[in-house]
Amino acid sequence: MNTPKMGFATQAIHSGKMKDAYGAITIPIYQTASFEFESCAQGAAVFAGEQNAFFYSRVGNPTVSMLEDTIAILEHGEAALATSSGMGAFTSVIWPLISSGDHIVADKTLYGCTFEFFSKHLNRFGVNVTFVDTTDEDALKSALTPATKVLYLETPANPNMKIVDLSKVCDIAHKYNPAIKVICDNTFASPYLQTPLTMGVDIVLHSATKYLNGHGDVIAGFVVSDAETISAARLIGLKDMTGAVMAANEAYLILRGLKTLEVRMQRHCESAMKIAEYLLGHPKIKNVYYPGLPSHIGHDIAARQMHNGFGGMISFELKGTREDGSKLLNSLELCTLAVSLGGAETLIEHPASMTHSTYTLEELAVAEISEGLVRLSVGLENVEDIIEDLDKGLARL
Repeated sequence: MNTPKMGFATQAIHSGKMKDAYGAITIPIYQTASFEFESCAQGAAVFAGEQNAFFYSRVGNPTVSMLEDTIAILEHGEAALATSSGMGAFTSVIWPLISSGDHIVADKTLYGCTFEFFSKHLNRFGVNVTFVDTTDEDALKSALTPATKVLYLETPANPNMKIVDLSKVCDIAHKYNPAIKVICDNTFASPYLQTPLTMGVDIVLHSATKYLNGHGDVIAGFVVSDAETISAARLIGLKDMTGAVMAANEAYLILRGLKTLEVRMQRHCESAMKIAEYLLGHPKIKNVYYPGLPSHIGHDIAARQMHNGFGGMISFELKGTREDGSKLLNSLELCTLAVSLGGAETLIEHPASMTHSTYTLEELAVAEISEGLVRLSVGLENVEDIIEDLDKGLARL
């Protein structure tokens, strides 16, 4: 079905439709490693790249392929690559883009494992990384060099909800050198709220574990870009270097999750706004970081580049000590103390000691991630119940 002019939910449900041999409405799980060739000549043609066909599920699988087509459409990309994790997506696209002697500019506020890859591992392969605040135009311009191949960022950023003006950073990078690949992790927003490729970004990444799947039962990732970039990510990054292959069962579950992505994101956004406003007015809360609040430093940019809402992620700081934060997290009953995000259940965690524990205390300070920051992934429960649980927990401090 051709869906480009249809609404988001219609695209999520009907894009990438593949005719099943038996007419199944829901695409089956093609649980197979290999696919039969019609002849030796056909097998040779497939391996030579002269004929397009499924032959081995490490490179392509019908269930996974349908999911990739759907994600590409939702993100306004030419093609997509599905992987077995968000970090699998990240490394599968990074490796083909860089060589020894190259340079990467990355925002100073990143997911903990991404930061560790950039700060502690790439230098072993002769790749240099400079961390900057990509909201600082002068700092970004100063960081770019003739060796720069990649500009990497998140918006909203994990975990402090920092907002980066995508059009501006892409303009700066591409004016300096059109060959620089700007990569944006769009996990916190999802394509329902933000489509970075339409703002000049070259490559979009997702941890599909989060909102795209939406049920907390899959580990997966996506890369979305032009067809040439995705081909390199698939045939070099995925096939030869990371092996981070998505299984057909995981693809099936994400396809199921995508059918409710729009309605889930609407609920996440509506509840998060109410909870952010509640926290903002609470006497025991020092700071609330949510792009939907007019008080958020990046609110105006978020209002311009995020459509349909501001997401389901909130971070906040208590007025008390770090121990008060631990006491709050330990006392909650409905909000579950766990990492990850984007599922039906409300999850709460302490980034400095959990998801961002790869940062030193000094690095946390540079990245503007306070030791007392609490990250809340607002779930799909009745918002009144989430607020009541937080209220009781704060009352115990």
